[in-house]
Amino acid sequence: MKEFFIRRYRSDAAGGDPRRTLIRVDDNGLVTYADAQAEAVLGYDAGALEGRPVTCLVAAREDDPFAPGNRQRMESGEAAQITLRHRDGYYFTAEVTLRLKVRDSDRAATAFISLRDQQPLDPRLLQPADSSGALGIWELDIPENQLTWSEGIYHMLELRPGAELTPEQALFYCQGSQNRLRALFRRCMRNGRPFSVTFEVVTARQRIRRLKLDGRPLHRGQPIVRLGGTITDLTGEMIQRQARSHTRQLLQATIGATDNLVAAVDRKLNLVCCNRPFQEQFALSFGITPVEGDNLSTLLASFPNERRLTERLWARAFERDSFIVEMPIAQHNNQLPVFEFHFQPLKSEQGEVTGAVHVAKDITDRLRAAGTSHFRNRHDPVTGLLNRREFIHRLNRVLGRPVTESNSHGLLYLDLDDFARFNDLCGNGSCDRYLRALASVLGVRVRQRDALARLSGDTFALLLENCNEGQARRVADNLLALTREFVFEWQGRQLATTASAGLLMIHEDSPRDGEQLIGQAADLCHTAKIAGRNRVHTSHSGTDNDSERRVRRLLELIQQSLDNDTLILEFETLRPVASATWGDHVEILARIGSDDPQEPALKPADFLPVAERFDLAKLIDRQVIRKTLGWLASQPLMEPRLKYCGFNLSLASVLDDSFPDFVETLLKELPFAAESFCFEIREADASQYPDDVAILCDGLHRIGCRIALDGAGASVASYSLAARLPVDIIKLDGGMIRGLENDPVQLVMTETLQRIAVAAGKATVATYIENDDTLRKVRTLGIHYGQGHRLSRPRPLTELTAASVPLECGPAGT
Repeated sequence: MKEFFIRRYRSDAAGGDPRRTLIRVDDNGLVTYADAQAEAVLGYDAGALEGRPVTCLVAAREDDPFAPGNRQRMESGEAAQITLRHRDGYYFTAEVTLRLKVRDSDRAATAFISLRDQQPLDPRLLQPADSSGALGIWELDIPENQLTWSEGIYHMLELRPGAELTPEQALFYCQGSQNRLRALFRRCMRNGRPFSVTFEVVTARQRIRRLKLDGRPLHRGQPIVRLGGTITDLTGEMIQRQARSHTRQLLQATIGATDNLVAAVDRKLNLVCCNRPFQEQFALSFGITPVEGDNLSTLLASFPNERRLTERLWARAFERDSFIVEMPIAQHNNQLPVFEFHFQPLKSEQGEVTGAVHVAKDITDRLRAAGTSHFRNRHDPVTGLLNRREFIHRLNRVLGRPVTESNSHGLLYLDLDDFARFNDLCGNGSCDRYLRALASVLGVRVRQRDALARLSGDTFALLLENCNEGQARRVADNLLALTREFVFEWQGRQLATTASAGLLMIHEDSPRDGEQLIGQAADLCHTAKIAGRNRVHTSHSGTDNDSERRVRRLLELIQQSLDNDTLILEFETLRPVASATWGDHVEILARIGSDDPQEPALKPADFLPVAERFDLAKLIDRQVIRKTLGWLASQPLMEPRLKYCGFNLSLASVLDDSFPDFVETLLKELPFAAESFCFEIREADASQYPDDVAILCDGLHRIGCRIALDGAGASVASYSLAARLPVDIIKLDGGMIRGLENDPVQLVMTETLQRIAVAAGKATVATYIENDDTLRKVRTLGIHYGQGHRLSRPRPLTELTAASVPLECGPAGT
């Protein structure tokens, strides 16, 4: 429930209208109370408003006091200016403030905890513990020498409940602790001090149990005539300790019987256990003999390259079920043996990862035996990765299998930036050592089924099998970040560089020639280097039918527009078709100037496929947003008028985790409300990457922006997306709208989508309204907004200005 103060707002009056009314709205948006001033301000008396939705007072959806922007402004203590509709039918600007906010489900409650008095305890409270045999209560009457137990102690000793026993008979079950227990009882009787002791008993069925006895006097003063306390069954803990001890002995015997290197660590890389072969090999490699309890990072502090590699390997072991790595235990000595490391995480009973273990097998002899023939023919001699020949063989083998949308592949081409300078800094040999260490680090971060190769020099390639575009982009970004952060120390210098990459997505229409695909990926990598390095460019593989000359010409135009900031911006107005709505609603459109002044500017349909192929669409999106917001910043009079400013997003921006932060940074410097801006996501992208779209929606909603689903109705998936995705606006596909007046099936489908959107609380927009017949159909269906040449044609962004009214003053006194 929320309470709002509403009063009329006038910019020419310093205090506005002094009259104000208080209305109370529940969480369902219904007015539950209005004071006596409601009729003077809104035209409704209190009784007429109660039970009606608050939306009956607002002029448009964005004027709802529950809208994100208005809610955020009022909850921060500010007043929100919205347009309201008077009962007589006219509109006026009102100033709304939040007086009180309470959830309807909240209930005031208080609770106190106090010390229990001496009243008898309800026996029913002890019944669960007694029946389980885990806890029992005892009392000893000293003058009468009578011991009373609760039922739980009978269960512990496996006796029949109610069997009569004397204290001496009870001590008989504590065969190894009788004298100790007698001494504790006598001392408590004498000085009144409480006691606690753990001991073992032999039950009536000759089973060993571990119990904990707690006792104390039951009254103060002398003489002490009654003792009492509890007995707790600790047998479960004893069994667990025995099992752990047995397991540890078994583990020590197992790892001691193998020549493989076995080591286990906790999450902080402290050695939990290790065998003698591991200790000896570690001492041979680093001159330090590790023991249980040592920290691996501390032990390798003098070997920074090996320390970083070791930390990454164990970190990967904590994250994955298992994996295998072939490498020497240290990188600084080429004469050390090569091991096959099997890593496996250690998990608790609750499934929480508590550490990891590795078993390393010496495979030096096997590699040497195969080195002259098979292994060297398939692997690079410097890094141990696959060589170019074997990589192309595996790529062609993958291309020979059917490729569908569900099992597409990615080809990543990675080239180091400014790598040759390492030889100038540290002399010959430094490059090979850096590549060897970097290859080990990269191999840790790729999946076991993926193929990582060194093609030549400082160039690597990675084949990502059965990997969609979103996952492939994340892998590429992670490898670039890993390369950027990797530091190799050699001869007192720290060697570090960045990498540029080209990510080529392989689909069912891709060429089946591995060399051709590597060439396309190399072109993408070259584009990334030209664009500034330390970045990845993504595209889908092309076919031989592509006109490369036209593609190159468009690519040059796009790059020139981005470099020179010469993108042409236009806007197209959205008109309300179901009811009158105040304010400007526009969509921003991007154009690129042609190299021929006589030709019209290129539309997105002309240049966007090329921009997406060379991963420039994300840069175009950001420049369009940046230029538009820069223009709006120079038009302060547009601030109260602008209700909707839409931007189309490419798939690259949808999959970009940093996009919401980019938008938030720009909006902080802008006086316009965040809810005035909407980002439109294509229906095809939303159906292919629904999880990524949901994450993007959450990020933009956090800022206060809105999201639209563009092209809804183009596929059957649109109906579930319209109801399920957290978007605010549904923009209907132009193909549906164009056929409304002639196709009754299309009309039914559009009406269904409209009803789904309204039921989900989302506004709808009909696109491509080109004639009066279509406009009438759209209005009949109750669609909220319309867009198309019948309503408004695109115009330059420079025309998006507020109307100015010149005021002329006459002579003084007139």
